[in-house]
Amino acid sequence: MNASQRIDQLIAELTDWRGQTFARVRESILDADPEIVEEWKYMGSPVWYRDGMIAVANAHKGKVKVTFAHGASIADPDGLFNAGLEGNARRAIDFFEGDTVDAARLSRLVRAAIEFNQGKAKKSGK
Repeated sequence: MNASQRIDQLIAELTDWRGQTFARVRESILDADPEIVEEWKYMGSPVWYRDGMIAVANAHKGKVKVTFAHGASIADPDGLFNAGLEGNARRAIDFFEGDTVDAARLSRLVRAAIEFNQGKAKKSGK
């Protein structure tokens, strides 16, 4: 089973609100750029890449968490980050039951993460 199929399976197994939220998050991430690659890492987590890691997502008991690898280094003008704000590298968005996934804003944040990754790659000469 490839990574995308494993993510499909994960979403299907989340039969409560978390499955719907996870599906919307995934769709928003993938809609941000056609070259985003899905992987399955860290003992069972969906991870999205484009010129480096963008984000990892997990469904927890009471939330869906999307953690951006370099969230502390990217602009968040829409104020989506609501967790991990004290960290030096990562920032996260915790979605709770009843929260709406704003696809346009989330996709904008993903594009900012991609731009950061691409800038980092240019600096390292890749």
